[in-house]
Amino acid sequence: MSTLLATITAVGLVGALTPALQAQAAVPTSDTPDFGSNVKVYSPSTPTSTIQADVDAAFNAQLRSTTAQFGSQRYAFLFKPGSYGRVWANLGFYTSVAGLGRNPDDVTINGAVNVDSGWNAGDEKNATQNFWRSVENLAIVPEGGTDRWAVSQAAPMRRVHVKGNLTMGPSNQDGGQGYSSGGYIADSKVDGTVTSGSQQQWYTRNSTLGSWQGGNWNMTFSGVQGAPANDFAKSYTTLATTPVTREKPYLYVDSSNKYHVFVPSLRTNSSGVTWPDTTGTDIPMRSFYVAHPGDSAATINSALAQGLNLFFTPGTYQLNAALNVTRADTVVTGIGFPTLVPTAGNSVITSNDVSGVNVSNLVVDAGTQNSAQLVRLGASGSHVDHAADPQSIQDVFFRVGSSIQGKATTTLQVNADDTLVDHIWAWRADHGGAATGWNVNTGATGVEVNGDDVLATGLFVEHYQKYEVLWNGNRGRTIFFQNEMPYDVPDNASWQSPTGAGYAAYKVASGVTNHEIWGGGVYCFFNTNPSVHADRALETPTTSGIRAHGLVTVSLGDTGTISSVINGVGGSVPTSAGNTAPNRVAAYN
Repeated sequence: MSTLLATITAVGLVGALTPALQAQAAVPTSDTPDFGSNVKVYSPSTPTSTIQADVDAAFNAQLRSTTAQFGSQRYAFLFKPGSYGRVWANLGFYTSVAGLGRNPDDVTINGAVNVDSGWNAGDEKNATQNFWRSVENLAIVPEGGTDRWAVSQAAPMRRVHVKGNLTMGPSNQDGGQGYSSGGYIADSKVDGTVTSGSQQQWYTRNSTLGSWQGGNWNMTFSGVQGAPANDFAKSYTTLATTPVTREKPYLYVDSSNKYHVFVPSLRTNSSGVTWPDTTGTDIPMRSFYVAHPGDSAATINSALAQGLNLFFTPGTYQLNAALNVTRADTVVTGIGFPTLVPTAGNSVITSNDVSGVNVSNLVVDAGTQNSAQLVRLGASGSHVDHAADPQSIQDVFFRVGSSIQGKATTTLQVNADDTLVDHIWAWRADHGGAATGWNVNTGATGVEVNGDDVLATGLFVEHYQKYEVLWNGNRGRTIFFQNEMPYDVPDNASWQSPTGAGYAAYKVASGVTNHEIWGGGVYCFFNTNPSVHADRALETPTTSGIRAHGLVTVSLGDTGTISSVINGVGGSVPTSAGNTAPNRVAAYN
């Protein structure tokens, strides 16, 4: 029974409510909710053979499948506190493994939480499509001493303690084709050595490492104890601290088998992990509406109007209206890559210009009718200081073109001042479960920032048709940016910005006086027409308040041209060295 309904019942007022208010009050909640059949919850008493059979069944159903990458399968494997005997968990698409303790060391997996190449029929030496999987809030004692996490985009590792080494390249990376293209780690500890292997780029934030080996194009660290020293000649961009962080909310279970969501506290100029004894706000599960596939936008909005938070279980949600978040400090989260799809050209989530709204753990697919924005945080034109309690969006992954041909002018619009954008992949399809092309999956901009003092930590935005990131707010900061320009540009006549050939991947608007970026990589692969070129990868005002550190451009396979790195500064790619050699600018302005 919901808190509101229980209160009303206790004072005998249910009959006095209008039918509409009775319906609103009746949205059910529980501290022991039903997470649905796609969520498996284990305790240390569960036979390891049962656990192994479950994770194997999920992975093997996808193995060498031509459809799983954009399939409807969704899995979450959750482990209550305790130690678990040998479990070798191979993670496929839309698969999450998470501990249910208050601290990562409350749950220990002996064996592996493993991601490798080899699954992709016809291209088995390639890890660059290892998307949409996650591990968090547990400890791993890796069999053989090293765990493998050869992921690419949209595959976060958070609140993990690796009691050994961690390698992030695939097992066949020395065979000439074992590429990987990630990735993101936060609030994690690796006792041994992290080896990046074939990873093209990587962002590690607020973690503790024994040591780090390797680096190709863009390896960025902020607030990481044990990170390599700043040296962009070796691809390293290193900041001692991260200016502002609030780690992502996480699910845990108490000793009475009641569930909670814990929201960590805001930290400034921090380094290292938040655990043990993470500070923050504990929210009992009865304060959440637990959504299931088939729930309507009206039902979910009724729960929000009741003052509840939202928790999405695995599956796909068809929404004919935006979910409107109007209450400060509302948490909207989920497990198992729940996927929200607009059906009427609408947004799927909007928030008012209030403090503390926290959106995380979602996939957002564009629908077949064009949406002006898929997610909008804050109100356009409103500027309220939220520095003490910012809105945040974390581990949210946008797709224009997936299993369906979609359309969205802008996928994420950030209007609220001080917002934290922490690990976003906004992706217009360079491939998909349905045919893609320049006039099919249309999307102008991945991320538009209108708020002031917005901080992005881990910004992955790819293949949009105009400015992929458009930053209009003042005093913005980005730590780590990864981009591929659109592959499918037919010709330069079809791709002309107001300032010349092509659109910069990262555009800071002309009225901005203060902006800073660290660790930015922009790549091109104009395979539809290799004669296409872009004048610049990044475009900003040329004022003293604009600063950039650790920028790199690459022409993948030397296919197409980027003429300069930023504002005409930096040479072009391909370089005279050929063979996908990068071009670097260590510091600008």
